[in-house]
Amino acid sequence: MRLLSLAALGLVLATTAGAAELRPLKAHSLDLGPVRGSAYYTVEKDGLRVVATLAPTDATAATPLRVITTLASDQVVSFSVPGTLEGPAASVAFARHGDRVEVASTGY
Repeated sequence: MRLLSLAALGLVLATTAGAAELRPLKAHSLDLGPVRGSAYYTVEKDGLRVVATLAPTDATAATPLRVITTLASDQVVSFSVPGTLEGPAASVAFARHGDRVEVASTGY
């Protein structure tokens, strides 16, 4: 499972439009084209808790979506927005490496 997680992160980083290190309690902007938002993490006793809040950019947008996950060492979580016929999907991945959380995005 760990090898699969690292391979998935490698794929995201290889095709990345942007990669950065998150800082505890510091918001990081996310841009997935038709969906935008921010993410941050907190240090908890059972891992690093990543919180991402996303909302459609369309003026007739629905309620924002919040994704929360707690990452143990060497875990990766990702989510994506489907592409259109004219364009690719966009995705964002959060990977924990020791006491660091990296975020990488593809697409837009």
